[in-house]
Amino acid sequence: MQSSEDAVRPLWAPWRIEFIRSPKNGGCFLCGKKEDFNSPEETLVIFRGKHMFVILNRYPYNSGHLMVAPYRHIGDISELDADEQAELMTLTIKSECVLKSLMRPDGFNIGFNLGIAAGAGVADHIHQHIVPRWIGDTNFMPVLGGSRVVPEALEDTARLIRANW
Repeated sequence: MQSSEDAVRPLWAPWRIEFIRSPKNGGCFLCGKKEDFNSPEETLVIFRGKHMFVILNRYPYNSGHLMVAPYRHIGDISELDADEQAELMTLTIKSECVLKSLMRPDGFNIGFNLGIAAGAGVADHIHQHIVPRWIGDTNFMPVLGGSRVVPEALEDTARLIRANW
């Protein structure tokens, strides 16, 4: 049981204020990454391929949570052409290898959330999640506090991954 003193203790997440204060245009944050070098997400883009790009998730499940997404705004994996499918798999494997080398996780969750019912936050622009996992990484914070603790600023994590890409 929480004491009233514990209930008011702040959880600092300074990187969130930029998103909170930024204007929302209602557009898809995954679109335009082939040409847009000025978006707030730009500092989180890890790699740009011919058909796909890799970006660090701004609201990660765990540190190092990457996403691989097509430049095209499509809502289902069945809409990917053969070249996009091949690059998606290549970048997913590369993401896993880089994260394995840098962060030494015990495992990974890799996959899609297709549709709102499946938990997709952006249901009409597919993206594959690559989430590093460590034994014991599920702790009391998400269960009791409804919060996750990410120990490093996202931009710092993105720079580290990009430098080791």
